[in-house]
Amino acid sequence: MSSTTETSTLPTPPGVSEAELEKALTAFATAIGADKVATDAESLEDFQDPFQVPGTATNVPSAVVSPTSVEDVQAVVRIANEFKVPLWPIGRGKNNGYGGAAPQVRGSVMVSFREMTGVEINEELGYAMVEPGVSWYDLHDAIQAGGHDLVASIVDIGWGGVVSNTLEHGLTYMPYSIDQASHCGFEVVLPDGDLLRTGSGAMDNNPTWPLYKRGLGPTSTEMFMQSNYGIVTKMGYWLMPKPEIYMPLWLRLWDDSQLPAVVDALRELMLAGTIDMRPQLSNTLCIASMLSTRAEWYDGDGPMPEEVIEKIAKELGVGRWMMRFALYGDEAVVDHNFAKLQARFLQIPGVDISGEKHGADAWETLPNPHERVQIGVPSQDLYKMAGWSGGEEGGHVDFSPVIPLTSHHAQAAQKLMSEMCAEAGLDFLGGMLPINARATTFINVIPFDTKNPEQVDKAYAVAKRMVAEAGRRGYGEYRAHLSFMDLAADQFGFNDHAQRRFNETIKDTLDPNGIIAPGKSGIWGSRLRQAGYPQA
Repeated sequence: MSSTTETSTLPTPPGVSEAELEKALTAFATAIGADKVATDAESLEDFQDPFQVPGTATNVPSAVVSPTSVEDVQAVVRIANEFKVPLWPIGRGKNNGYGGAAPQVRGSVMVSFREMTGVEINEELGYAMVEPGVSWYDLHDAIQAGGHDLVASIVDIGWGGVVSNTLEHGLTYMPYSIDQASHCGFEVVLPDGDLLRTGSGAMDNNPTWPLYKRGLGPTSTEMFMQSNYGIVTKMGYWLMPKPEIYMPLWLRLWDDSQLPAVVDALRELMLAGTIDMRPQLSNTLCIASMLSTRAEWYDGDGPMPEEVIEKIAKELGVGRWMMRFALYGDEAVVDHNFAKLQARFLQIPGVDISGEKHGADAWETLPNPHERVQIGVPSQDLYKMAGWSGGEEGGHVDFSPVIPLTSHHAQAAQKLMSEMCAEAGLDFLGGMLPINARATTFINVIPFDTKNPEQVDKAYAVAKRMVAEAGRRGYGEYRAHLSFMDLAADQFGFNDHAQRRFNETIKDTLDPNGIIAPGKSGIWGSRLRQAGYPQA
């Protein structure tokens, strides 16, 4: 066991003594190998929220275990039950903007899957079977190395995990991404250490496990997404055959008042199937944060003035809103759909559209990382957004409610979020990522300089106010930051919080000791609820 720090200096989980924690760590090391258990400061440094005032971390772990097999995970879970030590599983630990790799409960033991990176690809049926440590780079590289005629729908920044992003309802962009439809079949270690396969995987040797999402009777797959009912150790992920033509497209809107018209046109085109992927619609500052820093344009306090935003829109050539989207398929189909969307969007004053068709030989080397992402080529190039305020020491906290994809709701959400950011003295970096043709997330990336504690406090405070204000309007989050998971769950209050009571019933049945990710999505086991969690 790697430890340059005495156990007595480690944070202990609630209800667990230092002696009990030490026994648990020793048991972990005996069961899975001492080299897979660490408590030293250097090993634990990665497991905290990177976007906070330096040195202020309170959600910190006591140790990290790094299993290399499903059997390791089962052993860890059984030992955690014995000593009532909470576990916090992570894939790659890159959930930045939502709490990063930090645990919800101080003193939890991290279960890091960075050593479980197996990928198996079936080209005939178009899917991959991945372990929870597989990054988007790993998946892409496995497809390339095997010479497979397939592409994967991926996220903007390649270092994240395929399984963990999926479990968080994370958004990717290609046609299979609509309604997060790419996953099929989970293998799950339950809180008592038992092993479950969902859907058709419940049958021994069933070849449709990664092909057919259901089975006989209730399908439990979705129960393990954004929950703390078990630990996913394997997942099927559908891949798309390479299209003949990929055409990345850009829509620029120069008149902010015409955003509602663009939203209505987008919905119509998605409902018709003309646009069959997930567009990304971003305002001027959101796009600018991927290309530059705030300091390059303005060094004053408070939200960026309107005249500076207008200058950025013109000098960067991004307009007041910019939409990244794409067409895929046979060239004749792409040409037909491009003509249709041109005819619809160009009816709107202040809109222009551009794009260029590419065959498969060009995808890997397209100069624009936005255009590479939409065809499954990962990179780190779009991580620059985190440095909008504060440069390398910048950060952000994200609030992303789901709203109907209509002009009315887009206008209402934009007004609410932009005004709240302005009142807090912060820039408004907003955007929309449609979940499907009928609903969209309304993304708020609230930036701050981590060297400025007052600014950090303002950002977190306004994010929490947004959760409550949006909730009063019927807008709930699609995923929640650690700092306001409980508040986000509070907004789902139908019938005296019937969903929460249902979730807690399942949690108490499957995990009576509450050891798997306590507090995840506002779900607490009875042991910690009785101990006063969630805490104010």
